[in-house]
Amino acid sequence: MAENDDAKQNPLTRPGFIVGAVVVAALIVTAIVLTVLNLNREDDAAPPTPDPSSSATSSAAPSLEPSGAAGGASICGLEGVDLSGNVTTAPAAEWAFVRTVAYPTSTEFGPADTGSEGYPICFQHSPHGALFAAATALAVPADSALVQPWIDYALSEGTYRDALLSEVGGGADSSGVRLQVVGFRVLSYDGETARVDLAVRGSSEGTTITASTVYELIWEDGDWKINANVANPFDFATIPDTSGYIPWGA
Repeated sequence: MAENDDAKQNPLTRPGFIVGAVVVAALIVTAIVLTVLNLNREDDAAPPTPDPSSSATSSAAPSLEPSGAAGGASICGLEGVDLSGNVTTAPAAEWAFVRTVAYPTSTEFGPADTGSEGYPICFQHSPHGALFAAATALAVPADSALVQPWIDYALSEGTYRDALLSEVGGGADSSGVRLQVVGFRVLSYDGETARVDLAVRGSSEGTTITASTVYELIWEDGDWKINANVANPFDFATIPDTSGYIPWGA
């Protein structure tokens, strides 16, 4: 199948989101860009390949404020607020798993609590917290039982919330698939919103792919949420390598 045909048939180019690990699993198995969350919108524009030159430049070390200062306290009392800056080196993390998909955890950056159904929540109000939130959002959809309650929590209020919620289908069996974060870039951060690009690598039945997953996040109600003010808050594209990314992973 021609590359252009693949792009046109790719449901991920439609205004969908939260497909995360399950989508990458489907990509690996089929070797083309497919989704398993029944996204139904029509949009023929293929997602752009990330441009390493767009990576945000290094900034000075963040100056953390008390959790209640200018910008809102963490929903679970996690200390620290940083309303500007970037993440220029790989942060230390303990890696947990949702099925076969690893996600980072940190006592400083989160997740520091769990939602009613057991999904991880509560991240620091900082560039580091946004990075950990994005990496967690990649992993949670690997468990079909968590997808619906998690996205109801993780999706912010906004123009597209109802439309995006209507596109969430069931999960998929990700057994036999291995997926891991291998790098990251914090593309933008202003304390209220963040744009985080994760490089991920997955394998199944001898096939391996490398991909970019970009998350649009917003700080709301004391936590980082997927930004429902953006029609397409999740973007996905296969990439040839991880040049331009900061190496990170389990």
